[in-house]
Amino acid sequence: MDTAKKEYIKTIIRQLHAGLPVAAARERIVREIGNLSAAEIADIEQSLIAEGMPPEEIQKFCNVHVALFESAAAKHIASPDSPIHPVNLFKAENAAIQRIVDDSAATAQTAGEDVATVVARLREKLAMLNDIKKHYERKEQLLFPLLEKKGFTGPSKVMWGKHNDIRAMLNRAQNELAAVKTAAHLRTYTADILTPLLEEVSGMIFKEEHILFPTALEKLTADEWAQILRESADIGYVYIQVPEEALFHKSPASVAAAVLTAAGGDTITLPTGTLTLTQLIGIFGALPVDITFIDDQDTVRYYSNSPDRIFVRTNAVLGRKVQNCHPPQSVHVVNEILTSFRENRRNSAEFWIDFAGKKVHIRYFAVRDHAGTYLGTLEVTQDITRIQQLTGQKRLLDQ
Repeated sequence: MDTAKKEYIKTIIRQLHAGLPVAAARERIVREIGNLSAAEIADIEQSLIAEGMPPEEIQKFCNVHVALFESAAAKHIASPDSPIHPVNLFKAENAAIQRIVDDSAATAQTAGEDVATVVARLREKLAMLNDIKKHYERKEQLLFPLLEKKGFTGPSKVMWGKHNDIRAMLNRAQNELAAVKTAAHLRTYTADILTPLLEEVSGMIFKEEHILFPTALEKLTADEWAQILRESADIGYVYIQVPEEALFHKSPASVAAAVLTAAGGDTITLPTGTLTLTQLIGIFGALPVDITFIDDQDTVRYYSNSPDRIFVRTNAVLGRKVQNCHPPQSVHVVNEILTSFRENRRNSAEFWIDFAGKKVHIRYFAVRDHAGTYLGTLEVTQDITRIQQLTGQKRLLDQ
């Protein structure tokens, strides 16, 4: 960004501080500067912080530039022709997924090849296909919640269940492939395990592109597509070279972080101490567990966001009914736990699973006030793999 543009925006910020309405400031920036790119916004943020601008001015700037940037970005992102529209990125992944499906089917049908060679190739194909789980996770965590808010709950209740079927079939295909040693066994494996999996994956592509995506394009606004794009990078993409422009549209968390750091005087008084908002956020981020809070109406209100989070959470989950955050097969268990908490029959529940090579301990705790009134449920998830391996003792003085 050239110096003149920077100085002009800084002038507007100073005028905001003096009382210029936000709407007027936005109109002037659009008229005189045009749309700001994400890179330009980040540059201005850094410049303002480095120059020691007071937190109030940064906060006002944050309100203006985020609104301005998101408004301009949303219109671009929501264009059907935009290469960074989330639907176009999903479809690009689908094209790659279908190629893997076709290659896997062709590999299994290879005639005259050594069985061990075919098995090795199939192992590679299935390892590649395993990444499809991230494609499904973006749908579950970003697209489904927004459709639910429009009253369109079918994908959450039906398609998520199909995702889990495919995940289970894929795990089985990978596990049982190791036992294939003969041509006859390979034919049986292909007919009974591999082909049904590949047909389900292709069927899901059809459902997405002929039902889910067209419906979503009708129901979601430009701002909602922009929200999906911003948070997609947190979950990740698979199989495709993501346009650099898409990554620039990531939510400007650096702005919020800078504002909180600068304005860290905000204090919260608790029964056992006083913390600043910045300290509290830092504490939650440093916890060796992931936490999610569901209020007394079964609505997700908060999640911690550490970089090593076991199960992905995005802002789209906030305000979502917790029942919609679980696949249909397990909703009845969730409801039973919440009901038992609400009726004061239980105070906790725990589970442990094997996930992504980790032993994961999942606990639910009823949250109550001093009078015992139910306030909600706290989910606590922890990777206990290393803890299970501890033996003997290690004291503080053993460092």
